[in-house]
Amino acid sequence: MAARLVLIDQSYTDHWSWRQSDVAAIARNFGENSFHFAYPQIDWAGDARGYVGTEFPVLPFLAAICYKIAGIHEWIGRSQAVIFFAVSLPFFFLLVRESFGSTAAIWAAFFYSFAPLNVFAGRSFMPDVPSLSLALIGLYFFLRWLENERPIFLVGGAIAISLALLVKLPTAVIGAPLLFLVWQKWGWNFLKRPGPWFFAAITVLPSLAWYWHAHQIAERFYPHHVFGEGGIRIENFGWYWNIMRLTATSSLTPVLAIMAIIGLLVAPRGKYAWLFHWWLAAMVLFIIAVGYGNRHPWYQLPLVPIAAAFAGAACAFFRSKISSRIVVMTLSILLASSFAILAYLYVRPFYRSSAAALRDAGMELRKTTAPGSLIIAADSGDPTIFYYAERKGWHFLEEGGIYDGNPSDSPQAIADLEQLRGRGATHFVFSADTFWWLDYYPEFAQHLTENATLIDATPQFRIYKLRPAAK
Repeated sequence: MAARLVLIDQSYTDHWSWRQSDVAAIARNFGENSFHFAYPQIDWAGDARGYVGTEFPVLPFLAAICYKIAGIHEWIGRSQAVIFFAVSLPFFFLLVRESFGSTAAIWAAFFYSFAPLNVFAGRSFMPDVPSLSLALIGLYFFLRWLENERPIFLVGGAIAISLALLVKLPTAVIGAPLLFLVWQKWGWNFLKRPGPWFFAAITVLPSLAWYWHAHQIAERFYPHHVFGEGGIRIENFGWYWNIMRLTATSSLTPVLAIMAIIGLLVAPRGKYAWLFHWWLAAMVLFIIAVGYGNRHPWYQLPLVPIAAAFAGAACAFFRSKISSRIVVMTLSILLASSFAILAYLYVRPFYRSSAAALRDAGMELRKTTAPGSLIIAADSGDPTIFYYAERKGWHFLEEGGIYDGNPSDSPQAIADLEQLRGRGATHFVFSADTFWWLDYYPEFAQHLTENATLIDATPQFRIYKLRPAAK
């Protein structure tokens, strides 16, 4: 937990800034708009309400409640992931102990706690760690129910898995180890038993209801967007090789990746040993099928507990083969220290600022523009400007409210600018990353000069006040 509290109050300017800024904007908008839970609202829909289809927004809703008590702070949203991680850790330990034994579980908990991807995701204002934590809790309760068939474990596991799916739908890959457990106990006869059907109903039906509602929200309201849509797309081999390379280095560290591969080969074949194999197989299929979506490293987060469990099994295997206590202690210290050093080195780049210019521009807009101003932002699709400006607006270029990349030429940029001026845009802001537009699109730059006044210019941003569009 202490590792996750480092820079817990850092502004949303790291490499995951755009995702966290969206969640934080939803939280702030809940507080400003009467806590309408079923209508999450983003900032980049301009003059429209900006309701979008999202995951079950319990995390931003809870943050909004806390904002009313303590004010708006980044640490409030981030603290939720820290708490969920801490709660999940003993359940993960117990799962690995059931599968591979106590020695494996101790090492697995260590690897799980300090894998770079899990450390950084475990302090980010995003739903991924809470969803994974709930899945681990639900999986353990389900295993306990299979052993003693006490209803409290069945209901507890179903509720935890249901919330995991509501908070983050791709966590549905947890269905693979659940299926393995019921198949191992009953085979095809599980179809005749009421317990698994009861579990499935509690787990699936709330998600069906919520995501149907989210789809309806996207159908009814501009910008007609559902978070995560468009990710289901198979890519070329180079794409997957890059995901595998980053997973084995910056997400897990080479030490953990190598130990996990060894553990996959030497893990004991106990009663629940194949649980993590099934989960791994489901994750591989998910990464292949949702190839484009997996450009975001947090989608590979479930690989952390899987790799940690297999690495723990590898440690237990080597321990069983070495009789000398001194050798065991020496190798353990070398393994733990090398992993810790690499984890530290690989996690540091996650914290580096990539959106400081967007934050600074947003804060300047908040000071220099009136509430209700509508901002056009050449921001490469990152909503950080809008969040820190506390203003609504549009990404530029946009197509139906969604960021549409760089202009193909000046006429396209001019047409989009005029369309948004006609919808009431009052200001235009460039970040340092898009200054080059003013040189590359000279006709657009001339048009902007003729229809706007430069009111602020720094090395990080330029802000223009737009003249009202002709009626």
